[in-house]
Amino acid sequence: MGKQKKQKKYAAMKRMISLKDQRIKEQDRAKTQKKKKEDPSVIKEQEVAKYPSCMFFQYNTQLGPPYYILVDTNFINFSIKAKLDVVQSMMDCLYAKCVPCITDCVMAELEKLGMKFRVALRIAKDSRFDRLPCSHKGTYADDCLVQRVTQHKCYIVATVDRDLKRRIRKIPGVPIMYISNHRYNIERMPDDYGAPRM
Repeated sequence: MGKQKKQKKYAAMKRMISLKDQRIKEQDRAKTQKKKKEDPSVIKEQEVAKYPSCMFFQYNTQLGPPYYILVDTNFINFSIKAKLDVVQSMMDCLYAKCVPCITDCVMAELEKLGMKFRVALRIAKDSRFDRLPCSHKGTYADDCLVQRVTQHKCYIVATVDRDLKRRIRKIPGVPIMYISNHRYNIERMPDDYGAPRM
């Protein structure tokens, strides 16, 4: 009869000695951590979620003329389709001075879109638009706008993108500007600021 082959156990591992084992030298052995008894008289520190000082419940006190409006890529494209002048239409909507702001990410997205959207790129390079530099990696504009609005609640976000609107609605105190019926409308704006009621 032939020799029976010994089969290897599937996923067999070598057994290792625990670092707390008695066979290991004392200086190499892992030390057991002693639990400290909690003193009941010590005041416990709890981390409370910080709310921005500019918020008075859902009311954002930092918003006020001149309005700084963060413009998204598709907002410019849809404005061109609706034949709307961006700055003038913003002023007609809010009845105050508006400063459209464009981040580096939005500019990069417009440049990537190529020759088809060169008119949008030319509008974005207008001297009336403020350029905001981005320090993060990548050029995904949605994340950039959400991050900027979360940090600084002095902006209005102008977008037509449904996903971006949904993300911004979760952040309290940030109004959204959008296009409907060939004009700009604003959502979640405090009534005092004279935004048109639709």
